[in-house]
Amino acid sequence: MKKVKLISVAAALLGLLYSPAAYADGYAPGEGLYIGAFGASSIGIVQPKVATNGSDDSLVQAGPHQGATFETTEGGLGLMGIEGGGMLGYGYKMGDIYAGIEGEMAAGDVEFKLTSTLPVSIGDSDGDTEKTIQTVEAKKDWTGGMFGRLGLYLNPDTLLTFRGGVLVSKFDVKTTGSTDYSETFYGGGPSFGASMESRVSAIDPNLSIRIGAVYTDFLTASVFGIGGNDPTNTTNRSGHNSEVTGASLSARVGIQYSFMDANSLF
Repeated sequence: MKKVKLISVAAALLGLLYSPAAYADGYAPGEGLYIGAFGASSIGIVQPKVATNGSDDSLVQAGPHQGATFETTEGGLGLMGIEGGGMLGYGYKMGDIYAGIEGEMAAGDVEFKLTSTLPVSIGDSDGDTEKTIQTVEAKKDWTGGMFGRLGLYLNPDTLLTFRGGVLVSKFDVKTTGSTDYSETFYGGGPSFGASMESRVSAIDPNLSIRIGAVYTDFLTASVFGIGGNDPTNTTNRSGHNSEVTGASLSARVGIQYSFMDANSLF
């Protein structure tokens, strides 16, 4: 009877040592289901373009004038600020090859602001009432999106990944002057990035630190609607359109924690 008990205890200990629940080495960086958080320093650029067909109304203070296109062809208005967010993803380790999918959300104070100590005239609609403006500002309120990830394990503790997907951002735009306006615009487009993830075994074998960068192209969006303006034809304006293009680059550092065995799902 004693021998049977000893054999049972030994079998239980061996089962514990080799059980996936014990998994003494932990998960590789990015493996399985993981959750994480990051902080980032973000910079960007906004390039405005305004096109008008001009005016043929002699009653307007400026008189009849020919239309033209005004645009930023080099450089632009700079965006700058910090942001923080979280990500949730799932990855599968296939030898030294890695494949996964990830979603993220972030918020911060990435913005630009233009100010003038004196009101700047932007024209009038009837020759008597002048419109003025003193500040223009745009702030990226939040950003979210999904990515596919492919990578290579440089060693059991280090993963190099590249990702591609789509990010969408909400921008709050405000102006102050003779009348204050505010409007919300959404800009989105393709986004690409790279990151290096390394396991922090000294703290927890399932914990990794990540550093990387993400580039996003916000494509082109019409912004003439601010303040209730109408880009269609009117009695004294034969057509008008205002739009912006932009891009941003975010340098990031974060942590992530894997908590599900990827192999157990297959």
